[in-house]
Amino acid sequence: MKIVGIEAIPFAIPYKKPLKFASGEVRTADHVLVRVHTDEGLTGTAEAPPRPYTYGETQESIVAVIGKIFAPQLQGLTVLEREVIHERLDRTVGNPTAKAAIDMALWDVLGQAAGLPVSGLLGGYTDRMRVSHMVGFAPAAEMVAEAERIRDTYGITTFKVKVGRHPYTDDVAACWALREALGPEVELYIDGNRGWSASESAQALRELAPLGLTFAEELCPADDVLGRRWLVRQTTIPFIADESATRPAEVTRELLGGSATAISIKTARTGFTTSQRVLGQCQGLGVEVVMGNQIDGQIGTLCSVAFGAAHRHTSRHAGELSNFLDMSDDLLTDPLRIEDGTLRVREGAGLGLVIDPEKLARYRQDH
Repeated sequence: MKIVGIEAIPFAIPYKKPLKFASGEVRTADHVLVRVHTDEGLTGTAEAPPRPYTYGETQESIVAVIGKIFAPQLQGLTVLEREVIHERLDRTVGNPTAKAAIDMALWDVLGQAAGLPVSGLLGGYTDRMRVSHMVGFAPAAEMVAEAERIRDTYGITTFKVKVGRHPYTDDVAACWALREALGPEVELYIDGNRGWSASESAQALRELAPLGLTFAEELCPADDVLGRRWLVRQTTIPFIADESATRPAEVTRELLGGSATAISIKTARTGFTTSQRVLGQCQGLGVEVVMGNQIDGQIGTLCSVAFGAAHRHTSRHAGELSNFLDMSDDLLTDPLRIEDGTLRVREGAGLGLVIDPEKLARYRQDH
């Protein structure tokens, strides 16, 4: 079964409200739908979310690199030649979400050809994951109101709180307000998106210690090498490397260098193939992992839960699988549903996703 073409379709769907955090703000999901077509009529589908403030990719760059470089390099290969495919993708530096979307679309084809769900091919550990919801920058009262609404509507009891503002006291106050409103049974962890210095991070963690945080993520920049190591050495909370650990070599660097003690795996940037390699590294080194979110739409979220539920290690903690709730619409014919705080893997062959052609026509940007 050979690859005969790869499509990269830009689309834009507004968010209901801006998503704000230390490294940027998102008002519209300017994503790219990626489709891999084969000579036997099967088509694999995935989604690439550009994040220029994190990886340097834009919607336009993803469309260009797939159309001008990756598609010509991969056309004519069979879908089973995965090592050859990755060798050719890796000739081009960067472009992580473009590469990841191609990889996941190829897995979708493999699942369809085998008549099996991708999650089963990857590992098949469970059929659902607990969901964590991200609470973005806002006044403390608004953050509490959002968390309470999400808990009461969807049964979600794990919240990732965005921090990294200056002064950091705003974030500390918001975290305390969330703990007081939600009670001890709710899980809280924080993500700074590199917004604080090491000393600010250390002071904030001391003030937040009574809250029983589960994780702390990217509080200060990994490029502040000594400061980051100094911070991680003194905290007892698992410290997650996220945007500082986007590929296996960076995972090795952050863990062995003492700049992190846990890793966020995001299928949007490492696909399924490289995500499994990162997972193997973490298991071998004995560190915890969480399934992160690249502010994915429903397609990307479906990929994340397929991978996360497939493995025992990734299903241990709640996955960041709810950002699509902030989008005003999406492209799937059968929208995802979070029930009792969990999201189920799609049944059926491949990834089990079907694109609504009318919605795609409405939101695509390449007319």
